[in-house]
Amino acid sequence: MTAEPRIKFPPPAPVSPADPAPEVFAQLRSCPVAHGELPDGSTAWLIGGYEQVRQVLTDRRFSRALAAAPGRSLQGIELSAADSIIAMDPPEHTRLRKLVASAFTVRRVEALRPRVAALVDELIGAFTARPQPTDLMTSFALPLPVRVICELLGVPADDMEKFRGWSAVLVTDWKQDSDEILTALAGLYEYFAELIRTRRAQPRDDLLSALVAARDSGDRLSEEELTNLSCTILVAGYETTAHSISLSVLALLDHPAELARLRADPALIPGAVEEVVRYVRIGVLPLARVTAEDVELGGVMIPAGEVVLPIIQAANRDPSVFSEPESFDVTRSPVSHLGFGSGAHHCLGAQLARVELQEALRGLVRLPGLALAVPPTDLRFKPGMAIHNLAALPVTWTET
Repeated sequence: MTAEPRIKFPPPAPVSPADPAPEVFAQLRSCPVAHGELPDGSTAWLIGGYEQVRQVLTDRRFSRALAAAPGRSLQGIELSAADSIIAMDPPEHTRLRKLVASAFTVRRVEALRPRVAALVDELIGAFTARPQPTDLMTSFALPLPVRVICELLGVPADDMEKFRGWSAVLVTDWKQDSDEILTALAGLYEYFAELIRTRRAQPRDDLLSALVAARDSGDRLSEEELTNLSCTILVAGYETTAHSISLSVLALLDHPAELARLRADPALIPGAVEEVVRYVRIGVLPLARVTAEDVELGGVMIPAGEVVLPIIQAANRDPSVFSEPESFDVTRSPVSHLGFGSGAHHCLGAQLARVELQEALRGLVRLPGLALAVPPTDLRFKPGMAIHNLAALPVTWTET
């Protein structure tokens, strides 16, 4: 099997959520291992089939560390992640992940559910007490995961506007100026350096204090690793979840029959969240891998040293795995989607994201008459982002 001619990647940014699916995903259905042409003129392998993407995510011959190694041009979110745990391979990645994994186990996260549910009720109570419409992004979808991760990590939620500005630069696409990214990184690192000094002097019952203790008592972290890991947990802990919440609400409003099902039977919500993660195209730019040796993938021989981009959103709509993949069905039979990744880099906070999404939907579907305050075609994504980021999500509801 040979790869087809080059596909330009990434596809043009959608003007609104009502835009049709990008053509590139249709191309990857017919050719799941394809040549891609990137904005800077370089080439990469675009991987779109479910089994092929899963292999890239789990096979150590596809290396994140090589993708972030000196000498390879990095732009946007790739540059932001270059010195973080996200850009490491085992065993370095495993060592750092073990230090924080205990905070994200199913048992620990389930213990947080009552607090997440309380925050959901608090935020809904606050915005429903104000005049309609409300921007669900700023009144709910963003503050919920920010407050959850800030409480878990030990970061003052009042500082949201401060670190939110840096984060917005760090999760941008390949067009973002590199100097601006490095400036944002420096600002966030300096912020955490000061917070770490505070926790060192006055430890609390939070994840940051535990990481400081691991650094100081067991010498299991360097000071730079401590700062990088803290920054990564904060940014990764709310950016994707916030936009997943907003886009999940949009998906339900666009499918009123599915929304009615959840209202009638809230027990469907956990499965609905899995369908949301599969169906919603949250990521625009995947983090690259580089082949450590020649690898056969889907009948195509990829030489060592080649850049490989696993397109998870294409894999999650592979018709050989998902029946009627373009349909949004909250009662879909469970199938292992790749929305949280797989392998060594499977999303550390997947369980936390599930709980936040479940409780967010549980609270919002109880709002009678929840509806968009504008036509769907009026909604806009923020330009230049590595994830689909709604500029605003104005909604109304029925007063009770």
